[in-house]
Amino acid sequence: MAALSALLAELQSGDPSRAEQAANALAAHGNLALQELVHLVRTSDANLRWWVVRAFSEFSQEQAGELLVTSLSDPDLAVRQCAALGLSKRPQTAAIRPLLGLLGSPDSLLARLSANALVSLGSQAVPGLLEILEQESPQAKAEAVRALALIGDTRAIPALFKNIEADSALVEHWASAGLAKMGVGMNFFET
Repeated sequence: MAALSALLAELQSGDPSRAEQAANALAAHGNLALQELVHLVRTSDANLRWWVVRAFSEFSQEQAGELLVTSLSDPDLAVRQCAALGLSKRPQTAAIRPLLGLLGSPDSLLARLSANALVSLGSQAVPGLLEILEQESPQAKAEAVRALALIGDTRAIPALFKNIEADSALVEHWASAGLAKMGVGMNFFET
């Protein structure tokens, strides 16, 4: 196992390949590495913050999950995207509300990554996603319907039916796909 100091230097090297290897290996050093990363995430260097947030997703400690949730509000868009991606790998129920708020982001990648993180939470995210369908922007609504379709929780059936003939082809597609996934609306014929 590489020394912690060497891995931290690699994370800060500016070389994406070396930084990725370090991000993957740091978790083996446990809480000591995590505390070092807590100090580094406060840097003004957005690129370094991105790599620190990337490393958080490799840790099993609860604090790492909390730091991913906090990073959803980072001033840098790429860091927020990285945090949402990390939460897909390391789901946190505390992230539900912040992720729901990002579904309508003007950045479509952030909105999609946030929806993916909500999908990884499964049925826990369904009530919030159903709320989004009632009140949000077309983009947020499309991401919410997609997430509901992928989760496949039967509580979403009435909302998916309501959106089966939406003004948006994307919303309509995902509503249909979700209902089909749950076997709703299928016709059976005797031969």
